[in-house]
Amino acid sequence: MKLITWLLALLLLVVMAVGGIIWSGGYNIAADEPHWPLTEDLVETLRDRSIAARQSGADMPDLDDESLIRAGAGNYDAMCDGCHLEPGEDSTELSMGLYPAPPDLTMEHIEDPAEAFWVIKHGIKMTGMPAWGKSMDDASIWGMVAFIRKLPEMSEAGYHELVVSSEGHTHGQADANDAREESATVHVHADGSEHVHED
Repeated sequence: MKLITWLLALLLLVVMAVGGIIWSGGYNIAADEPHWPLTEDLVETLRDRSIAARQSGADMPDLDDESLIRAGAGNYDAMCDGCHLEPGEDSTELSMGLYPAPPDLTMEHIEDPAEAFWVIKHGIKMTGMPAWGKSMDDASIWGMVAFIRKLPEMSEAGYHELVVSSEGHTHGQADANDAREESATVHVHADGSEHVHED
């Protein structure tokens, strides 16, 4: 019984200490100040375990399909290279200001495509990595996965040639939805409800 009492007292002290640090503002949340080593280890473990527990179940297409890679090139160039760079770049203004630093995908080989798909689709809290699945369909996200798998092998010229040959920035099914919405007229009724008429 004494041991349980001591453990509860210790737990209470830890909670009070953590609460005191949070409430005092003692922890510097600035992006130009690195985490404490313990905080960094905990956050990295939390991230890795969270992704591993959720990434299964995605239907993976043929990631060597040239058309899929080409489609991914246009989206990567429009949406990703500001943080994750393109061949020949060491940094950008955006990549230098982010913490944690985004991975340089021109140098980092993707070992687990399912994990990359999950990260692109759902994003990661408090890193600057958006959840692109809110605006892009799965096929478009797989295109980016297919492209970034090939990115470390590309030259500057090869990168730009592939981007130019792509259809540019496309969102797949989301593009069709946007086009439908642009061709529709929305009427707002007196009670606040809306009715959409296709033009």
